[in-house]
Amino acid sequence: MTDFTTLAPAPDPGPRPGAPEAPAAGEARGRSLSQLALRRLLRNRPAIAGLVVLVLVTLFSFVGPLFVAHGYDQIFTSYVAVPPSLTPRPTEARLAEAMTDAARRARAGVEGFAVAGHRFTATLTSDRPLDPRVTRYVDRAEEFDDTEVTGTAEDGRRLAIAGTVQRERFVFGTDASGRDLLPRVMVGGRISLTVGLLASLVSLVIGVAYGAIAGYAGGRVDNVMMRFIEILYSLPFVFMVIMLVVFFGRSFILIFLVIGLTEWLDMARIVRGQTLSLKRREFVAAAGAMGLTDWQIIRRHVIPNTIGPVIVFITVVVPKVILLESFLSFLGLGVQAPLTSWGALIADGTSTMQAAPWMLIIPAVFFVATLFSLNFLGDGLRDALDPKVR
Repeated sequence: MTDFTTLAPAPDPGPRPGAPEAPAAGEARGRSLSQLALRRLLRNRPAIAGLVVLVLVTLFSFVGPLFVAHGYDQIFTSYVAVPPSLTPRPTEARLAEAMTDAARRARAGVEGFAVAGHRFTATLTSDRPLDPRVTRYVDRAEEFDDTEVTGTAEDGRRLAIAGTVQRERFVFGTDASGRDLLPRVMVGGRISLTVGLLASLVSLVIGVAYGAIAGYAGGRVDNVMMRFIEILYSLPFVFMVIMLVVFFGRSFILIFLVIGLTEWLDMARIVRGQTLSLKRREFVAAAGAMGLTDWQIIRRHVIPNTIGPVIVFITVVVPKVILLESFLSFLGLGVQAPLTSWGALIADGTSTMQAAPWMLIIPAVFFVATLFSLNFLGDGLRDALDPKVR
């Protein structure tokens, strides 16, 4: 009879040397630096609120004009400096006044003027026969359209007319020239945000690269590069703009190029100061010991570690650029009417602040909301990208 022996399981040899350990049950997996930064940013409520406001303002400025019936340069001579209102204009009293003015130009009187919805009826009277083409005088008024003769009496001395009432709604009111302020604020936001972002991008690229190279190189190179910045600081900003406008002409592209080419000076000084402190750190010395070139160290280690102060400074540069653009427009070197920007609208609103305060308040609200949103978002990004924050 054969004996069967129970085989015992082989002992566990344990993990191999150098093999990664499997995470224990219920243990959280490690997260990358970008995931940790995103998590910290999402927990920052003011930063998220600022981001939401910026997205809404951007959609309002870039998508809003597609859904507005009025153009930003369309002039309504009958609605000059009209306050904001949700009620359609004109009122029946204004319609009766407009019909009387049109009949006076046609050398006729008005009887039985009535409005029902979007249609009107009236009777024009005169001591002499009226030409049916007098309806053109009515159509010239912004309040009426499609006027036609529906009947004649007394040998043409009485004409019954009917047509359509042109009702307009000005939610943000109108400006001193009779232009709807709603599409102008939208287009102004588009110009201001575009100029601010593009000029900040120009200053970011030039300033970060210039400051990082100057700070890392040090010595005579740093001295020469910083003296060049001081020379540029001594040049008047307006003088440089006038020179460039004379040589290249006035254009939208020139605006953000000029502003960006002057705003990079502050950016370069900030990045240089950060680089001087970073190049003495241990990880930079270790990167050099591994055989990385100077440009690789600057690109991989120095510039990424200066991103916190750079982002915060960008949130300050964008509103500053918007104000510089409005200053150039005021001098006749920037955006020209009928094209506008938030800065130009605010400048126009200051001249009518007492008679028409909405012309100043409405664009200023959008500008201030954008300013606070950029500041909150910049602070949130700075905290999120700081590796010391947990």
